[in-house]
Amino acid sequence: MRLPLILLLSLCCAGAVHGRDYPATPSGYLAMIDANGDGRISEAEYVDYLSAGFRRMDRNGDNLLDAGELPPGPRHTPRSLAAFQADLGAQFHRLDRNGDGSLSAKELAQPPR
Repeated sequence: MRLPLILLLSLCCAGAVHGRDYPATPSGYLAMIDANGDGRISEAEYVDYLSAGFRRMDRNGDNLLDAGELPPGPRHTPRSLAAFQADLGAQFHRLDRNGDGSLSAKELAQPPR
């Protein structure tokens, strides 16, 4: 099973998954994100779930990750929640291979285009 890098990084940042808690199957990941339990992930569920890590990192709650809130590394450009969520929305649409507006476990597990 291979999940898109942005999804893996966001899941780790979201704090919902710890080393031994990773689901063993794509359907396990789907169940973690599927807030309404309908067996599919909507764009809103995808963006909301993956935005949790951003919100935890945003210590002052201004919807902007500044250099002091970003992890160490080469990228220290401030990042807004709106820009982060726009990227997640674009990622969602690349994953939604059949264009039905929701992600199945199979689509969630496929690498983005």
